[in-house]
Amino acid sequence: MSTVTVIKGIGVGRGVAAARVRLMAPPLSEPTQERFAGDAEAELARVVAAQRRLSADLLARAERAGAEAHEVLTALSSMAVDPAITAAVEARIGAGRTGERAAYEAFHEFAETLAALGGYFGERAGDLKDLAQRIVADLRGVPAPGIPDSHEPFVLVSDDLAPADTATLDLALVKALVTREGGPTSHTAILARSVGLPAIVAIGDAERLDEGVRVLVDAASGTVTVEPRDEAIKSAMERERTRLEATRSLAPGALADGTPVQLLANIGAASQSAPAAALGAEGVGLFRTEFLFLDSTMMPSVDEQVRAYSEALAPFAGRKVVVRALDAGSDKPLPYLTDQGEENPALGRRGLRALLAHPEVLDAQLEALARAQAASDADLWVMAPMVADAAETEQFTDRAHARGLRTAGVMAEVPSIALMAEQVVAAADFVSIGTNDLTQYTMAADRLLGSVASYQDPWHPAVLRLIERLGEASAAAGKPLGVCGEAAADPDLAVVLVGLGVTSLSMSAAGLADVRAELALNTLEQARSKAAAALTARTAMAARNAVRTAY
Repeated sequence: MSTVTVIKGIGVGRGVAAARVRLMAPPLSEPTQERFAGDAEAELARVVAAQRRLSADLLARAERAGAEAHEVLTALSSMAVDPAITAAVEARIGAGRTGERAAYEAFHEFAETLAALGGYFGERAGDLKDLAQRIVADLRGVPAPGIPDSHEPFVLVSDDLAPADTATLDLALVKALVTREGGPTSHTAILARSVGLPAIVAIGDAERLDEGVRVLVDAASGTVTVEPRDEAIKSAMERERTRLEATRSLAPGALADGTPVQLLANIGAASQSAPAAALGAEGVGLFRTEFLFLDSTMMPSVDEQVRAYSEALAPFAGRKVVVRALDAGSDKPLPYLTDQGEENPALGRRGLRALLAHPEVLDAQLEALARAQAASDADLWVMAPMVADAAETEQFTDRAHARGLRTAGVMAEVPSIALMAEQVVAAADFVSIGTNDLTQYTMAADRLLGSVASYQDPWHPAVLRLIERLGEASAAAGKPLGVCGEAAADPDLAVVLVGLGVTSLSMSAAGLADVRAELALNTLEQARSKAAAALTARTAMAARNAVRTAY
């Protein structure tokens, strides 16, 4: 009997899938540097037309995609027709390059510039190179590299996936994703989680995953079994049927002993509110308001904001909707709000710092939220991003209360706020933890930089100890403590977070079912025991393993 090989990685979600491997198509060959002697104006027109087709295609994909993918694809659509890149293409064609070569060089030049900046901008370098591939393919009249064609279900294996590919996967055929790169908060992981697709990222010995080999992907255990035995597949599929049955409940979140845990949704646009409610969200734990501001060169009016906020509140009459004040800066610069040319914008004037530097923007938003609150039956809460300490907490909550907003809190994304937890909790009506940024700043590892992806793991005991401090302070003061980062969508980690004192969990709506089912299997005592096991571990992986073997 042949030996069964099991490869380990980081699982995303709870799902199980069995199918044969299809490998991502290789990239196109680099365009030649042959000299172009034709009509430069006509050649430029060909490239510009290809750019526009690509931009339109990405916008169309954005409209069909989920919340997280919509934001990513809209940004890519703008990048495809960036005037600076088009000008660089024009200059190269004028210097004797072919359209293919000019587009390739222009996009790659900008990619190298972004890569040198690092952080969020460094992550965008790969997106630019993917755009270059798609434009070159258009100019050649061939399909762009991407998801392989198949008439049979398959497991897609690749180094990583471009957002344009991940966002529009045919879920009837693609049963699971396996990538050699990435981490638990990579684009691939976030988008896979948002559509409920099992995924394993940062896989180890991926060379064994050849085209056509049969595999069993188990996201819960983070494993890929190569050429599994039939009985193993049958057992896994039976477990998957049981899991899916358990996730159909839309009951309020609760532990096995009845301890309530609010399950809320993260939304990035008002239109996403109703679908989240349909998936069983008990409210909204993070309403990102940036969509109103990022697509405009000037601040939206108070009336425009009121209309958007009212639309988001409407499906949640009598329920909580937590609105985050504008989180601009770093990867979300705004010309009328944030400083330009900061060497390290992630550590610069962003979030509340930017709002306090431009109080007219903050006051207009708070006024709009107060008007929306007065006209709605929803329970509107407002919170400030990137708050450092109790003094900043008071500045925000006092300002919000003065505008008539009943419930004002802060996001815990900077380690200092956890170290000053008692003071912060005393000054706020509630605290909500943004685990992505809290992990980034605790581990000094940019959450969008692939080279340090292994550090960007909310399971790390250092991050969990900061959450523990916030949990203890919130419990002592009788104040709510939420989590609205991607960590909340990890069912095992969700149990640990509740054991650390978290009272509500907010995530992409697609993740609610698995988290609800996992919470229902654990009592509060078990959750606390699992949290204790994770806290004593030395690494993120050790913490995961300790929790999985705790009971």
